[in-house]
Amino acid sequence: MRMAEAGIIEPIEVTVTYLEMTKPPTRYPPLPLGAQIAVLRVKDIPLHYYRYLMDRVGRKWHWVNSLRLDDEELSAAIHSESRDIRVFYLDGAPAGFFDLGTERKGAVELVFFGMMPHAIGRGFGRWFLGAAIEAAWAHHPEKVIVQTCTLDHPSALALYQKMGFVPVAQSQERVVPLGDRERADILFRP
Repeated sequence: MRMAEAGIIEPIEVTVTYLEMTKPPTRYPPLPLGAQIAVLRVKDIPLHYYRYLMDRVGRKWHWVNSLRLDDEELSAAIHSESRDIRVFYLDGAPAGFFDLGTERKGAVELVFFGMMPHAIGRGFGRWFLGAAIEAAWAHHPEKVIVQTCTLDHPSALALYQKMGFVPVAQSQERVVPLGDRERADILFRP
């Protein structure tokens, strides 16, 4: 990430890959052993908690769009009947989340999926993605869709494909990362 001379963060060019799954998997990855794990559906998630999850899971990957929404916009999006948000807890602490959107006719979108740094690399990713896919298919769609980009975890695209998603399109976009001051203003709103 380069800083412009005026102190403004320059946009990053990314390739977005759109994927879909048109039938549920025949098997899901087993629950990992040796850790206390829970995935809980959240009703009426507080905005500060959603922003916390978004920041802790997506900071390294520049997940900024939802963080830049004002309270009214974010509330309208995540408190809609068409959203299904679930939090992954590992040994009692938040370790990730996924956010499903059911507003598209015939499709469920895996809007966000990810884990916090302390959970990555410990063998939970495939299982947790399986849990997200299973939750998506429980809404009885014709297909499940997701997108990933070149800023996401280097294994994200391959994992989606291993789990049964097929790439259907790509696009080029620009992401403007959050600066420290903007991030603090978002996360520590009164």
